[in-house]
Amino acid sequence: MAKALVLLADGFEEIEAFTTIDVLRRGGVEAISASISSSLGVRGAHGIKTEADVVFDDVEDDDFEAIVLPGGGEGTENLRHSEAVIEALRRQKEEGRLICAICAAPLVLVEAGVLDPDQHVTCYPTCVMDLDRKSAGVPAVADGNVITGQAPGASMLFALVVLQALTNRAVAQKVARGLVTDVLD
Repeated sequence: MAKALVLLADGFEEIEAFTTIDVLRRGGVEAISASISSSLGVRGAHGIKTEADVVFDDVEDDDFEAIVLPGGGEGTENLRHSEAVIEALRRQKEEGRLICAICAAPLVLVEAGVLDPDQHVTCYPTCVMDLDRKSAGVPAVADGNVITGQAPGASMLFALVVLQALTNRAVAQKVARGLVTDVLD
């Protein structure tokens, strides 16, 4: 069973995190939410409080097939300022494993220096100026070991693309059909 780590920082975009965790679990992926603070409690960008499965410090040295970063302005800034997150992303890249970020969170990938010079990404429109490259301006982009999503409205497609990368197209399509969505068609 593939394992994915979804990092939660105060101010995370709830729909991006919860949709991804839900879709991955429906597809048989062990999706683990991790708070980057010392507490399991995390506050979303819209005031939704949740409890992460684990504290990141307890699993940061574990191996995950994917690390997923939800966006949200404050959440992204908190991820960008975490040395542990930056180091985990660098290790993930070095080991050729999947790195996924949606909305503003691709800025964390820039901060960590884990994007190849010619790698295509997408991000929230107001974050394009802070990217070190042109944004593809589409809902989701998979390029090499990096998957990016544009915004909260792309959460379902982003999650299904991540699921497909961790499993296969048939599993992702089965989950999409069960959710009665045609975003993969």
